[in-house]
Amino acid sequence: MNKTFETKISDLAWWIMDIPGNLGWILYLITVYQILKEGMDLYAFLLAIPAVLMIIGVIELISERIAKLDRVLPKKRLYRGFGALTLGGLLGTVLSIYGLFVRGLTIRLLIGSILCMIFAGAIFFSFKEKKDVLG
Repeated sequence: MNKTFETKISDLAWWIMDIPGNLGWILYLITVYQILKEGMDLYAFLLAIPAVLMIIGVIELISERIAKLDRVLPKKRLYRGFGALTLGGLLGTVLSIYGLFVRGLTIRLLIGSILCMIFAGAIFFSFKEKKDVLG
């Protein structure tokens, strides 16, 4: 059986979380792109992993909007969208802390990943399993 998840947050709360979350993944992707332009090493490759997760999440969210599934999602779509963004933000935060303190990288990487993690995560965790009306 496919579980369905639903969020009951208001439009205002959605926008309050959506806008900084979007700013976060955009800032992270731009910063990773700039780092990759400087040269590829193992750490740059690792930084790209959260970026790929964020891109997967964004593509999924766009497809959800097209399908008009904003507030009610199958489990697979929830995890592929907000789940991927949240995981990308979490992994990006860990890697960014290392980059900031060990490698002396810009704080933009950390800010972007934290914004993505917190605000995509807040929306992700607002979804609750939708109970079947018949059961």
